[in-house]
Amino acid sequence: MTSLNDYRAVALTPVVINALRSWSTDASQQPSCSLDPHQFAYRANRSTEDTVATALHAAVSHLEEHGSYVGMVFVDYCSAFNTILPHKLVVKLQHLGLPYSTCMWINSFLQGRRQSVRVGHRTSSALSFTHRAVGSVHCSTLSTHTCPPEHTFVKFADDTTVMGLISRGDESAYRDEEQLSSWCKANNLLLNTSKTKELTIAFRRKKAEIQPLFINGDCVERVASFHFLGVNIEENLSWSVNTSELLKKAQQRLYFLRILRWNNITQRLLVSFYRASIESVLTYCICIWYTSCTVAQRKALQGVINTAQKITGCPLPMLEDLHNTRCLKKAQNIIKDTSHPGHSLFELLPSGRRYRAISVRTNRLKHSFYQTAITRLNAATKKCPSCHS
Repeated sequence: MTSLNDYRAVALTPVVINALRSWSTDASQQPSCSLDPHQFAYRANRSTEDTVATALHAAVSHLEEHGSYVGMVFVDYCSAFNTILPHKLVVKLQHLGLPYSTCMWINSFLQGRRQSVRVGHRTSSALSFTHRAVGSVHCSTLSTHTCPPEHTFVKFADDTTVMGLISRGDESAYRDEEQLSSWCKANNLLLNTSKTKELTIAFRRKKAEIQPLFINGDCVERVASFHFLGVNIEENLSWSVNTSELLKKAQQRLYFLRILRWNNITQRLLVSFYRASIESVLTYCICIWYTSCTVAQRKALQGVINTAQKITGCPLPMLEDLHNTRCLKKAQNIIKDTSHPGHSLFELLPSGRRYRAISVRTNRLKHSFYQTAITRLNAATKKCPSCHS
């Protein structure tokens, strides 16, 4: 570190302001407010896993149609949190049905705050933010609230994904970049086309050349895989890149587990370290990718757990058991959340005990999260009818 420019600010606001921000966020997410169900950030029982699952389910469901393909555009904004105008957010809050007094309080909260940065014993001069809602939760949840209806959007904070579900070669809505550009200008958002990527998923028998996508005159780079919210999605919907990344991270952490074992750390602490640093890596978004992995990929991942088991000297949960447990828990949370985009997919049969399976034509949809979750729920109900909730 040679100067203050080498540091990156982590927190710019005191605890009291963060508490007020949390309160104002809760106020804007009351049941009476019709927030976008496809915005998964800062909402109870929602995570990046829900975001990825929703996007992939939309893709694989559409690919069930003959001759269809999917274009996913991962939009990047230039300093998205710093370009939003607070008065435009207030207008959206009013459209959501919040009382006028609450909207004005939030508007006052977002503007005119004096903030400074302290590094060690050095404190910067205070600056007053009068034109931008810097670092506010409202920026991400409301800035993309009214995206163009011509497109399907999946959002987590400012990470916005445009889903182009194309049938019979009709790309008119997907390629109408003017709609997206105009919407961004109206909401004071700047598109960073150099970091915006396109991923095309197509399994058509007749391979036809797909024309490149242009936004504001710039060609969007088409990639074979993309790191989307911590998960590597490939154009062929295989999970080889994602599995390789998981193995690499987990094996690196096994080294530290061995170091702890050599230093005679207690077994309880070894297991705690394993669960925090290795199991958490192996199980990130496991509900999405596990059933679509090959047998070889599952064995490779299970091999990491077997090695950790030998190091710790005690039995550890198998990866398949972890997947089943988390898949059931995720499904039960979605069933309880009527505002979740995937809630309607869990439809009870007239018996009231089992859920209707999704009609599938390909293994892509069969091995997707929602179909797997329904299968697991029905199997659990069969084993223990009284456990159905």
